[in-house]
Amino acid sequence: MENMCKKDLMNLIQSTNFTVIELGLYLDTHPNCPCGLSAYEDYMRTLRRAVDIYEKKYGPLTIYGVDSDEEWTWVDTPWPWQKGCD
Repeated sequence: MENMCKKDLMNLIQSTNFTVIELGLYLDTHPNCPCGLSAYEDYMRTLRRAVDIYEKKYGPLTIYGVDSDEEWTWVDTPWPWQKGCD
């Protein structure tokens, strides 16, 4: 994951995030499903890792990823949805 380009990393984050949301909905109706719980944890680990890598390389994806210890970094780079930010 560390060697993925920005676009591929963003695609991974988006598709993994979708999967996590869908698994969460599934677990709402099947809360004791061991396969569902295991898959949810696996995808969450992947999502957290991908977001961490992306934010370290390219800046925060959401306001929750802002490093605000010394200054407000949210507006330092183009936002992920802005065209031409490569």
